[in-house]
Amino acid sequence: MNGMSPERLKQKIVAYATTIGIDELKVTTADPFIVMKQRLVKQQEKGFASGFEEPDLDKRTTPTLLLEEAQSIIAIAILYPSKLKDAPRSVADERRGLFARASWGLDYHRAVGSRLEQLQAYIEQLVPGVRTRSMVDTGELVDRAVAERAGIGFSGKNCSIISPEKGSYLYLGEMILDTYLPPDEMIEDGCGECTKCMTSCPTTALIEPGVLDAKRCIAYLTQMKTLMPREFRSKLGGRLYGCDTCQQVCPYNRKKDWRHHEELIPEAEIVKPLLVPLLNMSNREFKAKFGHLSGAWRGKKPIQRNAILALAHYREPSAVPVLEDFIQQDEREDMRATAVWAIGAILGAEAETIYQQIESTETSELVHEEIRLFREEWSHEDRVI
Repeated sequence: MNGMSPERLKQKIVAYATTIGIDELKVTTADPFIVMKQRLVKQQEKGFASGFEEPDLDKRTTPTLLLEEAQSIIAIAILYPSKLKDAPRSVADERRGLFARASWGLDYHRAVGSRLEQLQAYIEQLVPGVRTRSMVDTGELVDRAVAERAGIGFSGKNCSIISPEKGSYLYLGEMILDTYLPPDEMIEDGCGECTKCMTSCPTTALIEPGVLDAKRCIAYLTQMKTLMPREFRSKLGGRLYGCDTCQQVCPYNRKKDWRHHEELIPEAEIVKPLLVPLLNMSNREFKAKFGHLSGAWRGKKPIQRNAILALAHYREPSAVPVLEDFIQQDEREDMRATAVWAIGAILGAEAETIYQQIESTETSELVHEEIRLFREEWSHEDRVI
């Protein structure tokens, strides 16, 4: 370190971070995350994991398995907007869906990753020969565990990292180093008796404080590529990707709207798009319009599926002819089945005539099953879909 003390090195790193758009930088040790591993074991045992995560729990919680002789971990946070300025209205015949706030502006993997790259280059100048490994969300380490122990914020009952001063609209990233830096202190839990996030969750995915059943979480459900389970279809509302409910109701996010990173400012027509055009969009058109969003990482299919469910949520009658055409033309049976369900949700008993026409040409058992279930449900007195 050219004679530089660890304290001075950390000071220079923190100071530099502010010049490249890093809103918070804290440091923790490279010790194993023992408590987090215990939580992950329980999560797997109960079947609460989403399946998107790294399956090796040791790699997720033991930094030295990712970088030999790791000594410290830098945790960073980037703040992002929560308000959509000049948002177009979702009205009859022109219904719109919405991408969650974490998918507004440039894909956060790129926004945070580019800052980590700049920070790495700077540290390499200060400490020649230093070895590092950086991650943003898709890496092995649990971002939340690193940020919590480093003192970026406390882990809330909604499983988000919450900064008492800045709230929870923040992207996280980390860098493991084989160089020692003085660690920061953890922050005490600040949720207290508040349970607004838990009681507001549309699918009751927050099983208990800090325990999330990812398979019930709308943020996960909107990324599924398969047929949406029936119990959740009417829970999505107009969401196309992700869910913000547990953060919207959090008192720490009141009046928080961070707009100082230009690349993270959302384009209203992109993040709140018209629904019907999404149904006939080609892969090339989808990538051209939405490819820069983090919400596009799973491709066009989940977004189209969610658009169909959103049209059902709005009970939009003008969408029925479009859905009929979609059923006739689309080759994906699970998507046709979703459209069949949506027609029933929009028209109720009046969907029977359309269903009879579909049955005369449809070969998919999945589609026929949706029609059968619809009729079964409408045969009950309460007629609930």
